[in-house]
Amino acid sequence: MCFYFSLPISLSQSVFELITEPHPERSTLSQALYRAGMGRVGTDHAVFNKILVMRSPAHLNKVFDYYKTISNIDILESIKLEMSGDTAAAFTAIVEVVQNPVHYFADQLFKSMKGLGTNDNKLIRLMVWRSEIDLVEIKEEFKIISNGETLESFIEGDCSGNYKVALLALC
Repeated sequence: MCFYFSLPISLSQSVFELITEPHPERSTLSQALYRAGMGRVGTDHAVFNKILVMRSPAHLNKVFDYYKTISNIDILESIKLEMSGDTAAAFTAIVEVVQNPVHYFADQLFKSMKGLGTNDNKLIRLMVWRSEIDLVEIKEEFKIISNGETLESFIEGDCSGNYKVALLALC
């Protein structure tokens, strides 16, 4: 099956064990990631897919830490060196969400409104999705990313009418 279709299918079907303590399997998984990427010519996307979608964020963070000790390179840098295009973007997004979800979503909100025009679909999806989860923390991180401007001020400047009122109510 083409990788383009296998990652979304894997993500939709992923069920992972919640592991919060150090897990002996982390070294095995880190080595598997290394062998699938930096340790060979070409990249075995299936290995990255299997590991990144089937492990809990806490477990993956431990795997990423161990990966750095065996490869002397961060997992994100490894992905950037080994992959390109949509594949790299998909795996980078997974790793960024695992490592720091608040920063990732604040950055996505910022990107949805920076420059000319607004990516309304992305803005609405993120605001509604994160509003009852971690939007308070995201707003704090947004202020750092946007050099002191608040999420509310970005919404005020980019949106209008009832659309703006609804988004501000979510804040």
